[in-house]
Amino acid sequence: MVNLFKRMRKLRSILHVRVGPGAAILPSANNASKDFPAVTRLHLTYARKLYGGHLGARHFWRNCLQRLKFHNPGIPMSVKQTDEQDGPAALTIYFAERASAAALKHSANIKDQHAPAPQANEKTAIIDTKDLDFKQIWQKVQEATGAQEVKAAPEEEEELKKLEQMRIKSEEDRARVAGIRQAKKDQERMLQEARGEVERLRQM
Repeated sequence: MVNLFKRMRKLRSILHVRVGPGAAILPSANNASKDFPAVTRLHLTYARKLYGGHLGARHFWRNCLQRLKFHNPGIPMSVKQTDEQDGPAALTIYFAERASAAALKHSANIKDQHAPAPQANEKTAIIDTKDLDFKQIWQKVQEATGAQEVKAAPEEEEELKKLEQMRIKSEEDRARVAGIRQAKKDQERMLQEARGEVERLRQM
């Protein structure tokens, strides 16, 4: 049983990277279009602590950026965590030659001093991620880049269902065991109180 759970945890980790928000193919030199030019790199900046609107950017890093990197290994992606809670939470998208019209629509008028300077043949668009959740950030990235989502294969969908069923059962088992432990504690407490009452009556 232990080996089974180890295998399921490993499978969950693999599926977590392959499937979900951020699992998409970004435009490259091979598949760029007139509307969506090639994306050359990405840079994300956010503060280490979560308050001040930086929570969504951090979750985007954990939930989306690793999937983007998995499906786009040739596109450099960098992350800068700062101690500047009042500083920007921003995602800079670098395009080859020109930024897409959709990217410019989403681009915010903010500066990110931690983002690498664009090269001569690059144009950038900056998405302000502050106070957005990671799904909203991902939607903006999709609209700005034209990223094509990678759909889960039927066998992956089946594994995801099994993992979800295991997660639900695990939560039910934890709740059941916690109830048993609490009932045992309550019984022991009642016995102690009863013994104390008997001892008090003896001393009267």
